[in-house]
Order: sequence, then structure tokens, then C-alpha cells
Amino acid sequence: MGTVHEENCILVTRGERVWTIAINRPESLNALNADVLQSLLNEFQAIARDHTVTAVVITGSGPKAFVAGADIRSMQGLGARPIADYVELGQRTMRAIETCRVPVIAAINGFALGGGLELALSCDLIVCSESAKLGQPEVNLGIIPGFGGTQRLIQRCGIGQARRLCYTGDLISATEAFAIGLAEKVVPDAELMDHVSKIAETIASKAPLAVQGAKRVINAAQDNTLLSGLRLEVEEFLRLFGTADREEGMTAFVEKRKASFTGR
Repeated sequence: MGTVHEENCILVTRGERVWTIAINRPESLNALNADVLQSLLNEFQAIARDHTVTAVVITGSGPKAFVAGADIRSMQGLGARPIADYVELGQRTMRAIETCRVPVIAAINGFALGGGLELALSCDLIVCSESAKLGQPEVNLGIIPGFGGTQRLIQRCGIGQARRLCYTGDLISATEAFAIGLAEKVVPDAELMDHVSKIAETIASKAPLAVQGAKRVINAAQDNTLLSGLRLEVEEFLRLFGTADREEGMTAFVEKRKASFTGR
């Protein structure tokens, strides 16, 4: 079973070869605030130093969500410097997961929206429960994905689907996510963690240096384009954060009403 360690808002089960990380804010549908992002970053820095780890699983605590998005309430009142720090932290965390020397599997239980989908996209494999819902609904808030969603969606499922998801903010089912190449597997809700554990153990049983070498080479194929795109994404996110539409979008979200955008 391994031992369980808790750091702030994440729970980590450290098995003999496979570590499982659960985002642990179920009362907020596991929304990503700065504490969660920093805790994830710390954990992946620890994984980089521990050569007994051969695979990692990321999931969400509770039955409703993997991660329902960034923490909008905590973002809403941030000024220019704090929001830049928050987005940069998110980008560093996703990049640490993406470049982790061992494969990382996202086990999507419930909602994976906004920053939650971006967290999944930074993983090597995405496995969804049948009831999962995925999407990049940031346009409803007057912003764009800021943790790499625009760029990694293109890599996962092509530029057309990336445009559709980012322009419309539509939520899609696990079945559709599989059909467009966004998810690698869809399994019954009750079987999600068992299925993901079997995949992780299969990976862990292979020659570790070969698996890690395969990951490095696969990642290298797209790194140059990805890194320049990630920088542009941050710049555009921060520009949009200063608009009236962003303020209206986030205020409407917190007040649970429809936003009225003016293009300013």
C-alpha cells in the first residue's frame, strides 16, 4: 500500500515503485490555489531526487472532481504582480510534471476544467472515468488558459479541437475526449483507480531507464514549439487579466450569474 504523507492540500501515497498524489480540497472541488501548486511543485522536486519512483498517478479527492479549475475567488482581487506570480507558479508546476523523469498518469474522476484540464494535459497519459467532464471554460471569465492549456491541447488533439475548446468554453464528456484524442482511456467510475494502478504498475515493471529515455525523446520532439508558445500564453493571459471583461467575468462567476461582456 505504501505510506501516506500530507503536505498542505495534497495527499501523497508513496508506494514501493508508484506514488499517487491526490489534490485534497474536495470542499472547493480541488481548485488550484497557490498552496496546491506549490505543494505539487515541491512533490515533483522530491520525485526528481528519489530514484525508487518509476511512475506517478495524479487524481482528485472526493467523488465530484479531479480539479474543477483554478481558484477564482483567490484570483479575483489579485493585482498585476501577484497574478503574474500565480501564473508563473502554475506554469512552473505544469512544466515540472511534464518533464518529470518518470511517466505521470492523470486519473480523471469528475470535473477536469480550466486549470484542472491543464494539470491533466501536463501528464503523460489521461484516463477518465465515464462520468468525467473536461473543458477549458476560461473565455466565460474573460481570460484564456494560463497554465499551458492552449499549447498542450494542440499537441494532444490538434489545432482545430484546441480552437473549439478554447473559443467556446464547452464542456465535453469522457467519451468525446477519447474520440478526439484528449484522453487515452475511458473506464467505469468504480474501476478508475484500479485501472490506472494497473497501467502504472505495468510501466513500473519495465526497464526504468528505457521508459525514461522514451519519455525524454518523445517530449523533445515538440519542446521548442511548446516553450515559445507557453511564453506567449502567459503574456496574453496577463494582458487580458487587466480588462473590464475579466473583472466582470470573475465577478459574475463568484455571484453565480451570467456575465455581461463589453469588449473592454
